[in-house]
Amino acid sequence: MDEDALAEELRRSIGELVRAVRAVDTMPPGEAAILGFLDRDGPLTTADLARLRGVTHQSAAKSVKDLSAAGLVRGEPHPDDGRKLLLRLTDAGRSRLRRERTLRAGALGTAIRETFDPDERQRLSESVALLSRLTTHLTGRRQAAAFEESVGVHP
Repeated sequence: MDEDALAEELRRSIGELVRAVRAVDTMPPGEAAILGFLDRDGPLTTADLARLRGVTHQSAAKSVKDLSAAGLVRGEPHPDDGRKLLLRLTDAGRSRLRRERTLRAGALGTAIRETFDPDERQRLSESVALLSRLTTHLTGRRQAAAFEESVGVHP
């Protein structure tokens, strides 16, 4: 299989896996994604969240409003721009995110145990390291491109 065919098969397979794992979610995917970004990246603005999710500001704002109403995120004045709010994960939000992640990991762990023999589980474990390297490469390129754009460098 050539690299382009492998890339397409990998993209399709990972996409289906992600959708299958998310089937156990108890909250909308956009809201879970926002909680995840706030957990990993710390306080962010609604505009930051929209950019990270690849959605409109309005879409992110609706999710933020719903999460705020549920007490899962809270806004505070931005230290550098009083017109903006920095959004933070609350303890309740962190707990809810932990539950979502536990559900996902549990469903995936069960599927791994039921589907693979010990040798296949070992191969899968080794593949995770390869996928992590691939992700680092892709996200590193995106971060470099975003930085270049922010400072006006155009390749």
